[in-house]
Amino acid sequence: MQHQKVFTGYSSKLKERARELRKNMTKQEKHLWYDFLQNYSVKFYRQRVIERFIADFYCSAAKLVIELDGKQHYANDAYEYDKARTEAIERYGIEVLRFSNEDIDRRFDMVCKTIDEKVKQRITLH
Repeated sequence: MQHQKVFTGYSSKLKERARELRKNMTKQEKHLWYDFLQNYSVKFYRQRVIERFIADFYCSAAKLVIELDGKQHYANDAYEYDKARTEAIERYGIEVLRFSNEDIDRRFDMVCKTIDEKVKQRITLH
């Protein structure tokens, strides 16, 4: 199946920061990447630049971003930042799925099932 590339407002200024984040993934990011997404049947990318943001994981075929939120994401100012970030990403027709680090630690199978269902749903839409 052929998929068109989607312009996502790529900013080369963030390229080095994204590379750094790939080298220093959190424990939960590593778990999701190495134990599910890396060998998933549809290609995912780690730390992908979209506009002025770096998404944790991005699947261009399903136009899907997966974000893992640690405790810092639940502070007042972080909520507003994440909201603006999600709105910016969604302008490209990309859906954002958010999971907490606790979801990864305690409900990993549920997270994987949710991602799998969402990817299949979104691919059939495009």
